[in-house]
Amino acid sequence: MGTTWEQFMVVQPLVAKMLTNSIKKNRISHAYLFEGSKGTGKLDAALQLTKSVFCEQRNGYEPCQLCRNCRRIMSGNHPNVHIVKPEGTSIKKQQVQTLQEEFAKTGVESNQKVYIIEHADRMTTTAANTLLKFLEEPHTGTMAILLTENSHKILNTILSRCQTLTFQPLVKHAMVMKLEEKGISKPFALTVAQLTNNIQEAEELCNDEWFAQARTLVIKLCEALGDASSLFFVQEKWLKHFTDKEQIQIGLDLLLLIYKDLLYVQLNETENITFIDQQSLFETFSYSQKRIVSALSNILEAKNRLNANVNVQLTFEQLVLRLQEG
Repeated sequence: MGTTWEQFMVVQPLVAKMLTNSIKKNRISHAYLFEGSKGTGKLDAALQLTKSVFCEQRNGYEPCQLCRNCRRIMSGNHPNVHIVKPEGTSIKKQQVQTLQEEFAKTGVESNQKVYIIEHADRMTTTAANTLLKFLEEPHTGTMAILLTENSHKILNTILSRCQTLTFQPLVKHAMVMKLEEKGISKPFALTVAQLTNNIQEAEELCNDEWFAQARTLVIKLCEALGDASSLFFVQEKWLKHFTDKEQIQIGLDLLLLIYKDLLYVQLNETENITFIDQQSLFETFSYSQKRIVSALSNILEAKNRLNANVNVQLTFEQLVLRLQEG
């Protein structure tokens, strides 16, 4: 089952409103540019709009998702829907010409045709100029949807012929909802939603065994801080798991989230907790607010020091000692 417009209203309210209004009023543009960072749902929205155009049993603006056209669009084999992607690093002139040739043919089923160009900013100059001619003289019933993360790299002459819609980074509750829809547990969804606003990155983290172990290790480190075993834990477990700079920063980000959760427990604001599966453990920690605030400050300082290329093991051992001292 594909995403519905109602779900888009939650994750991209402005874009969803503009597109559904256009569908309702039958004023769909002949060319769109969907711009926004990776993982904000541009391709999903392009396919949803395409389904709304072709659906045989549309209910208002909502495609049925079940008819022959909806199913073929979702599986990527509708004869009148073409998706162009970069071949290697760029989209070449020949790819756009092939597209034009396809669209010049009379449609077997209907004259309605849609083409979606992913990473439109990667068109070569000749490909972009070929596309420009195509946009200047659109065939009746033809709709173009260009997707990009870098609209500043697209020719102004192309931009001026498209209706531009900007996709905002996903807000946290929308990200959690999308991840839960994909079968990811709420504790994991809440955790990664604090680390990234990119849905693809978030999914990759949730499905990464390394990240699952990282999350567990951070919880165990907090437990170890209560006794003398914490430095041993750092040397034997932590530094063997968090090996490169990016991984260490993720580890420190997770540690920050735990101390924020401890503060929420102190303030009786448990609805804001990220590690919801650890709430009962956090309630057993008898840290003062002053100690928690000091810990947050020390973790942030360690993050900054690691960016300045200091000795990783030494920085982390110093941090652990400070967290122990409180």
